[in-house]
Amino acid sequence: MPAETEAPEPLFLNFDRIQVATASYLRESVLAFRTFVRGRKSNFYPAVANANSDVVDELVELLHPRGDVLMACILGEDGTVLRCRHIGKLDPMQQLTFDLVNRVGETTANKLMSIENSQVKATAWNNRLASLSSLGLICEQSHGRAKIYKPMFAGGEDGN
Repeated sequence: MPAETEAPEPLFLNFDRIQVATASYLRESVLAFRTFVRGRKSNFYPAVANANSDVVDELVELLHPRGDVLMACILGEDGTVLRCRHIGKLDPMQQLTFDLVNRVGETTANKLMSIENSQVKATAWNNRLASLSSLGLICEQSHGRAKIYKPMFAGGEDGN
């Protein structure tokens, strides 16, 4: 693993030349790695890159029953993110939060609470944001006591 960075940074697991990957392989490598890295509150945000449809299908079969989610991206030749989406299914409130962060950009729990203008308190928004960060879907940065959240894979996110 590369040396830890100061700022949040994507860490792509490139499947460009991988034709087949079994669910057990993906569970014990990709998901275990993501869980390890995000569990350490690292500034790295693992995502699968350039996976073919067979690998994506295996990921879907693995993630859906677990209620888990993983970012998948298509990278250009130069490493730029062309497209991103999450694989798996978020619960409706997590999906709403994810969509808001991708629409608004850099945000806080209080900002989302005011945008939605609902009865949901900042603590609930903070819990949703922290959950999405632990899944590696959005990045979290501490500024003193405040936490700022933003899309990790900006520019290519379609949220599907």
